[in-house]
Amino acid sequence: MNASADTPLAMLGGLTPAEFLRDFWQQKPLLIRGAFADFECPLDPDELAGLACEEGIEARLVEKHGAKGPWQVSHGPFDERTFARLPERDWSLLVQAVDHYVPEVAELLEAFDFLPRWRLDDIMISYAPPGGSVGPHVDQYDVFLLQGNGQRRWQLGGKVGDDAPIIDGIDLRILERFAVEDDDDWVLEPGDMLYLPPGWSHLGVSQSDDCLTLSVGFRAPSADEAITSFADFLGEQLPPSRRYADAGMVPPADPAELDDDAVARMRGLILETLDDPAQLAQWFGRVMTQPKYVDQLVSSEMPTDPDALVAALQEGEMLVRSPGSRFAWRALDNECATLFADGDGADCSLPLAKALAGNAPLDAQLLDIEGAAQLLAALLDAGSLSWEVETDE
Repeated sequence: MNASADTPLAMLGGLTPAEFLRDFWQQKPLLIRGAFADFECPLDPDELAGLACEEGIEARLVEKHGAKGPWQVSHGPFDERTFARLPERDWSLLVQAVDHYVPEVAELLEAFDFLPRWRLDDIMISYAPPGGSVGPHVDQYDVFLLQGNGQRRWQLGGKVGDDAPIIDGIDLRILERFAVEDDDDWVLEPGDMLYLPPGWSHLGVSQSDDCLTLSVGFRAPSADEAITSFADFLGEQLPPSRRYADAGMVPPADPAELDDDAVARMRGLILETLDDPAQLAQWFGRVMTQPKYVDQLVSSEMPTDPDALVAALQEGEMLVRSPGSRFAWRALDNECATLFADGDGADCSLPLAKALAGNAPLDAQLLDIEGAAQLLAALLDAGSLSWEVETDE
């Protein structure tokens, strides 16, 4: 259940979600001591290193003093020899989307239900011995930095522009200049959390052995990405007859001139095409539910028989949302909605869309909603859903 907008939350330092969104979200940082009381990190450094050795998992190793020069970056998968050669300090291991692989990490996302679920990107976890860092830098997304193990010192340098100079020749966007602003200098202990809005320069340095930091990041497409993607989405649906037209124009004074009337006609064609809120919503739902890693979804080799699916659910089996899958819904009217799942959209009843995009169990009770069997079968075939696998305790 979503957190009430007016209920103070310990993870927000006693602020209500409404207060946090009004005063801090995308505006200024917030340090929260004891955001998660008695916090125990869901995995240890060895388990994180194990993930970094697996194929298909995005991992980076950042060495402040690498063999090939300062701030050397290597990309996984790694092996035991990689970790064996590392010094006792001044390096960091970063593993993306750990919530896709470790259910206990994924459960942390439930604490952030006061924000739109489709804005969530992933949980990255970084490990570092003393001195480990990725240098002073800026992220163009919102992030909550939750300390898991050990201590990390965070220093903030204020908001910087897109033209802030960065160090050339390395595979990191490290700022050339960084100065700590005011008293924005803290050491975080396990359970402490720091919220940073986009564009805020910061530097995090490990202060102890086994320093683990969990970064809960939020996706936000850039303007150029959005315009290109929306144009592609519209272009796939427009008929070839929809073209520039100039019926009734007057003879040009100079046939080589691109006059104001011609520009206005082209502008009208483009704006008329773009000015469709329903189309924009359909594109937006698809782009914001695209999975982080498309190849992580495993589609069915054979189409699912809805009748067989119904029988399995009635016998007590359950479906689950696949790790890394993204769901959202948008109402079309009081009864119907579009369910967006992993970059695709399907119209269905509003109750069904809400149930599938929420946290409701995917069991036989869903079959009471009209159209559920067919949509569940389609999502299972696409890899957005899978059958729950029982594990031995």
